[in-house]
Amino acid sequence: VARRLSLRKHPECHSMAGGRAIEHLAQTGNREQLVFRLPMKQYRNCNFSFSGLLQLVNTAIVQKEKEEGVEEGEILSCVRDVAAAVQHAVTVHIIQRTYRAMLFCMKNSILPSKSATLVVSGGVASNQYIRKGLQNLADANDFALLCPPPRLCTDNGVMVAWNGIERLRAGLGVLHSTVGIRYEPK
Repeated sequence: VARRLSLRKHPECHSMAGGRAIEHLAQTGNREQLVFRLPMKQYRNCNFSFSGLLQLVNTAIVQKEKEEGVEEGEILSCVRDVAAAVQHAVTVHIIQRTYRAMLFCMKNSILPSKSATLVVSGGVASNQYIRKGLQNLADANDFALLCPPPRLCTDNGVMVAWNGIERLRAGLGVLHSTVGIRYEPK
């Protein structure tokens, strides 16, 4: 969404990562100016998917560009509202799916009856709006919420690499020879 909104061109966001730029602009946007249908409402599972939401957002951006007479790649006057609406829709989707997972775990006695903990990390945990929503969810269900400090909530690629380092140190699941391995680009 940040790329589609050309937030690198926005004077306040030119040096920010996309998620951070969305969060920054959303703070002063009106999320009620645009309402996005939540993804996967018809599925009663715990899966996350944002592709449907992305399509709805792209359609809304195209419409706003037409209304404002703005070319793709230029900044919309309503960019803050788009950011706020997207951030809110993503947050509600995450909260709903996480809540469903919590209920499943409680119903099936997968978690301890006392001191259950919700752990959130990666880039999504650096967003304070999402974090606050998850904190409210955790509080309402007597869960503790654990999140690393935002400076450690970076892209999951870093977390995957860190996991690889730890597995290498422990000698777990490490291939010592790449002979016979075939790589296929997507």
